[in-house]
Amino acid sequence: MDLRILHLEDNLLDAELVEAMLLDGGLGATVFRVDTEEDFRRSLHEFQPHIVLSDYSLPDFDGLSAFDYVREHYPHTPFLIVTGAMGEEVAIETLKRGVTDYVLKQRLERLNPAVQRALQEAESRRLRERAEAEIRALNLALQQRLEDLDRQNIELERTARIAEERKLALEETAKALEAALNLQRTFLAETSHELRTPLTALLGYLRRAEREAPDHLHGVLGDAIRVAEGMRRLVSDLLQLSRGELVQDYVPHFVNVAALVQAVSRDHGVAAEVPESLELVGDPTRLTQMLSNLVSNAVRICQDPALVRLRAYAAPEAGQVVLEVEDHGPGIPDELKSRIFDKFFRGKGGGSAGLGLTIAQQIVRSHNGEITVLDTPGGGATFRITLPALEEED
Repeated sequence: MDLRILHLEDNLLDAELVEAMLLDGGLGATVFRVDTEEDFRRSLHEFQPHIVLSDYSLPDFDGLSAFDYVREHYPHTPFLIVTGAMGEEVAIETLKRGVTDYVLKQRLERLNPAVQRALQEAESRRLRERAEAEIRALNLALQQRLEDLDRQNIELERTARIAEERKLALEETAKALEAALNLQRTFLAETSHELRTPLTALLGYLRRAEREAPDHLHGVLGDAIRVAEGMRRLVSDLLQLSRGELVQDYVPHFVNVAALVQAVSRDHGVAAEVPESLELVGDPTRLTQMLSNLVSNAVRICQDPALVRLRAYAAPEAGQVVLEVEDHGPGIPDELKSRIFDKFFRGKGGGSAGLGLTIAQQIVRSHNGEITVLDTPGGGATFRITLPALEEED
């Protein structure tokens, strides 16, 4: 490092002696001398010395005034008084003021050690202050981090409290739902038991009446028996569903689809489109029950049978028979289409126990078929059932 020393001295000979002593000491310093206050202040800014040496007394300036200026504007620059004479009290006063050290001109052999010690102390002080500043910054960062952690802990505690409250609320809701479902299952089970006995008796009376009635009444009594039989199967299904069981009983026959569709349309007063020769293998009672559920739902929602149409047709390219229940009612929102077949699900308006579509879906699946719901062009909903067609013999 090229050491720069600013020397405030009005005596040229003394300045040369000081510079020679510094050079002899091996410091390799650049010494710049000034002898006025104006030059001193300007040189501090332009020369930027590492250390300042100053005579104690000058004609128009003095060492302590120079020190006060350096301490105010350049507080890290060490300051040494180099003077010819100084009493002990004056020397103590300068040190109390903060002057780094003083050297008498008649003892210049102390100059180099004093300069080196002052520079070392200045460097140590600079390093210490930097370390203290870094420690303060670190402490500030740690304090900020602790405050952030405190805020996060408060937020976590608040979130945990809200989560616990929501958990308790959900548990209460789940208990209430479970209780409601249990009540619904109990109601269905009890209602099913209470309805089975009179329905069984009614079927017995109808079958006896059919055997004893004249031929022209057989058709009417047959329709009544078919409807009563469907009601009996429905009650049995409700009992099974109340126990959490699937509707499983399935008695296959050759089914005349045209006759089945016409009978359902006649029961509910809706229009029907069906070819005369269309057959499949299935349980006619179950298929009638399935179509009746769908048609009765559509009529209830539309409040007018004229807005409901029952359709059946063959899809030979897919090897299927297709049944459709089309209505022109309010339709089913897209977000509900995936839920309408869930047990006990009731859409807007309610009006049912939420089991009709569940039973219909189970009947279709027991026939290896599929049921889907589509939007009716112009508004409304269409339930489409696809069932396996009869395999043609070679």
